[in-house]
Amino acid sequence: MLGEHPIDVVLLATDLESSKQFYAGKLGLEILNEDEAAITYKCGGDSQLAVTKSTTGTADEQTQAGWRVDDLAAELAELRSRGVEIQDYDMPRLKTVDGVADLGFALMAWIVDPHKNALGIMQLK
Repeated sequence: MLGEHPIDVVLLATDLESSKQFYAGKLGLEILNEDEAAITYKCGGDSQLAVTKSTTGTADEQTQAGWRVDDLAAELAELRSRGVEIQDYDMPRLKTVDGVADLGFALMAWIVDPHKNALGIMQLK
């Protein structure tokens, strides 16, 4: 069954070079494969993140992908040291403090890539 197998995330980008600067340069992801149509990055375990060339990019502001981490504060400190902007939200159902939202079951933060793909980073409680 599909639930027993890894799943890979595919995001859209209108410019693969700026995507590469963000994912490899700022986030430090290792490039597994690269061509004119897509760049695939290694993530934890057996997972991968593919960013494919698109003429339109994404139009959705919702979270497109997310990482589960053991220490959110350490991950955010590392990202900030690399120049990655952590998003802040102040909405009726979502408020962050220093970029972190307490969802009850988890702590969550978000970053946005150059093509407006929202990416979550979550630490389960």
